[in-house]
Amino acid sequence: MRRADRLFQIIQILRRAPRPVTADAIAAELETSKRSIYRDIATLMGQRVPIRGEAGVGYMLEGGFDMPPLMLTPDEIEVAMLGAQWVSRQGDPVLARAAADLMAKIEAAVPEDLRPVVQRPAGVAPPRLHAVADSIDMVALRTAIHAGHRLRLTYSDERGRETERCVWPVLIAYFDNARTLAAWCELRGDFRHFRTDRVVRADFTGERYPERPAQLRARWRKSLRHEVDC
Repeated sequence: MRRADRLFQIIQILRRAPRPVTADAIAAELETSKRSIYRDIATLMGQRVPIRGEAGVGYMLEGGFDMPPLMLTPDEIEVAMLGAQWVSRQGDPVLARAAADLMAKIEAAVPEDLRPVVQRPAGVAPPRLHAVADSIDMVALRTAIHAGHRLRLTYSDERGRETERCVWPVLIAYFDNARTLAAWCELRGDFRHFRTDRVVRADFTGERYPERPAQLRARWRKSLRHEVDC
């Protein structure tokens, strides 16, 4: 690997890491020596890349750092195309159109020598079988998730029994045959999961629930870990 490529990869490793990364870990991923990593980190710091940390503790990239757009590698193109293809087949109509647009943009942007990676990818996302239609406005639902807004739902369970719920939406899970909304349910005082094809009515209130969306999502993840541990 060229040193310039290695410097870029070090920045990528630090960018994606939620906590300090040791020189040992970086060296193992890049298949080089720890001594080389120390020299590379010193070079990046000398170029004013905002890296914090020290040998033996680990390194982190400070927030707000950005670089000019760089060309994707063949593996990154494969990932982007496979993911976009999956969304184009599994997502709701608006996301499916956005995925198709993304694939077209990638194909138009890559240089000629990488065009075969786009046109003849090594992987393929299977078509969606036995799909059920959403009975809730998915665009409005995603907007409510980002904004941290309450929803009032009339929901029908697998037996057709309807209940009225006020929920705090967390995220949407996309499965092969259906989509599920994870949300805090005020009626149950706990997290619940609602299939989007079983929503009878939805009222997008525009009211903020009394918690930050990031905190709510963290609590939901913690609840999942608790269920696994039990």
